[in-house]
Amino acid sequence: MTDRINGNFQLGDDLTGKRIVVAMSGGVDSSVVAALAARTGAETIGITLQLYDHGEAVGRVGSCCAGQDIRDARAVADRLGIAHYVFDHASRFKDSVMDVFADEYMAGRTPIPCVQCNMGVKFTDLLQLSRELGADCLATGHYVRRVATPEGSELHRAHDPARDQSYFLFATTQDQLDYLRFPLGDMPKTQVREIAEDMGLAVAFKPDSQDICFVPNGDYASVVRKLRPDADDDGEIVHIDGTVMGRHKGLIHYTVGQRKGLEIGGQAEPLYVIRLEPDAKRVIVGPKAALAVASASLRDINWIGGDYAGPVEVKVRSMSKPTLARLEGQKLEFHNPEFGVAPGQAAVFYHKERVLGGGWIESTDAVEQQWLAGVEV
Repeated sequence: MTDRINGNFQLGDDLTGKRIVVAMSGGVDSSVVAALAARTGAETIGITLQLYDHGEAVGRVGSCCAGQDIRDARAVADRLGIAHYVFDHASRFKDSVMDVFADEYMAGRTPIPCVQCNMGVKFTDLLQLSRELGADCLATGHYVRRVATPEGSELHRAHDPARDQSYFLFATTQDQLDYLRFPLGDMPKTQVREIAEDMGLAVAFKPDSQDICFVPNGDYASVVRKLRPDADDDGEIVHIDGTVMGRHKGLIHYTVGQRKGLEIGGQAEPLYVIRLEPDAKRVIVGPKAALAVASASLRDINWIGGDYAGPVEVKVRSMSKPTLARLEGQKLEFHNPEFGVAPGQAAVFYHKERVLGGGWIESTDAVEQQWLAGVEV
């Protein structure tokens, strides 16, 4: 298959006569992508989606970082001399990302809103807008690599493992991958900032976002409470042996694997959240060994691994190391016990550097405790 746009385009590519749409968030990464695109000679169009208002999300009047981000994106576009458009998708973002985030917490699951956003608002809405504008591709500032092969495009981890965002893009379809470009996948962050500085972009030293965009202070519970007023219903904290240990202040304050904040003192060994039972409004706790998982049932699996049929490496958290597993239909069997696996998380499959796809964890199967003999927990 011949690319309509050369690879992931770099400064030396000549793409005169082509049209590139760049997803501009107002940060340094997407700003550098816009600059790289403009340098190729292609007609470059920046698009920013207004997705939320921090004041509405967290209840702080006058706090609207989304507005500042839009202003930063527009200033970069002006500096580069490219067109820039803003589209209001706040309602869609609330329905497809924020409400799902709140509902998942209420259901005792661990949500990953960044994946939901990429699946919908970004890689569906933005791709549609790009195609309507007649663009040859959509470029983003994600740190992943797109590798073109005779069999089609492949998604690979970023060159810099500290910046790799492939975990959050597992739901990218083959059709989307063929159209997308990720120019930063081979660069370390230091190089990206150097490019921004050399090009005179005001965002060159803008701090990276550290939290979920609509949870700027990391207080998930306050956001869920704002969206779901009944989120603070209390209930029992119960040991896995059936002993009632105390009461909790709402399931939204707890996630599987959590140790701190249980407010249970006087125990001989540390206790962790083993599972949440939303129907009974119970938090089940126990020793770390009780977190060991042998397998997980998945739903909505997205496969972009072509004909690959061997064992997979899997990540169940974005920052975790891949672990060996076997995928049989919707069932994921871990080679070794895995800890802290929770419904709602994503399981992302890899073969070496290539992303094969992934799915959502629906339920888990605990390891029989006698199997844990000799396993370091």
